[in-house]
Amino acid sequence: MTEFVGIDVGGTKVAAALLIDGHLGEARQQPTNTADTQGLVDQIVASVEAVRSPDTRAVGVGVPSVVEFATGRIRASVNIPLADVPLRGLLSDRIGLPVYVENDASCAALAEAFDEGRLVTPDLVMFAVGTGVGGGMVLSGKLYRGATGAAAEVGHTLIGLDLSDGAPLPEHKAPWEGSLEHLAAGRALDRLALAAAERDPGSGLGRKLARGEEITGHDVVELAHAGDEVSVDLMRIVGERLGVAIANAINVFDPREVVVGGGVSTAGELLMGPARRVAAAYTLPGVGTETRIRLARHGPQAGLLGAALIAAQEYAEENSS
Repeated sequence: MTEFVGIDVGGTKVAAALLIDGHLGEARQQPTNTADTQGLVDQIVASVEAVRSPDTRAVGVGVPSVVEFATGRIRASVNIPLADVPLRGLLSDRIGLPVYVENDASCAALAEAFDEGRLVTPDLVMFAVGTGVGGGMVLSGKLYRGATGAAAEVGHTLIGLDLSDGAPLPEHKAPWEGSLEHLAAGRALDRLALAAAERDPGSGLGRKLARGEEITGHDVVELAHAGDEVSVDLMRIVGERLGVAIANAINVFDPREVVVGGGVSTAGELLMGPARRVAAAYTLPGVGTETRIRLARHGPQAGLLGAALIAAQEYAEENSS
């Protein structure tokens, strides 16, 4: 029996589970210790120890960070105190097993290439549309990481930049105004929701605002499912913006699948219908004829499953000779 541990480190929780012969066991999770680096490293080690067995061969760790995969050093990090930390080395020394560290959205992308423990989609691009927009690419059954390990930051592709007078230099750090993350992430939906509530006081969003309630993208998704026309139209806008990015991915990579996950994807076809329509309109004729655009199948467990699968893949490759 071959076993691997998957760890999913997020800004709010750390989850751990054991992958046994390709199937993920029950996850254990606890609130993330974001007080300092040492406390978080200790927590990750304890999470591994809580689920590992004598048959565990390696550990995969997914983090919301830019990772130099070859060394496991964190190049940049969001919401957790791991920037510039040699995480792979620290954990390997403490745990006594091979450890592989990867970006969490890339972990989710690899998980989506698998179903029931089998690789079913060797080539895919994933968009994780949540508070921000992350992503990952699987090519020939393995993650594509790029020269520095930073691929694929699909949320920072530019889909709406005004270039009529040349390219304006950005006035601040990412996300930039014309990027997918700025235009289609959860924060963008928050902004659209508030503007719509102020503009149309008779809508479901407008009535919530009149009652003094906070207006967020979650309200848009909920009201859109209930048939609120204003909210349905906001989902159309975000979906069409996402569709432009999907078309770019199809034109560049011609993948077998484009997968959309993350919290905003809970809108389902209210998001995916407009996204598919616009992606088809902007895909070059003859390209993407075999591409399926679908919702993610693994839900919140995708990052955890993907981390364990990375451990399995890398361990197998290193021990194949």
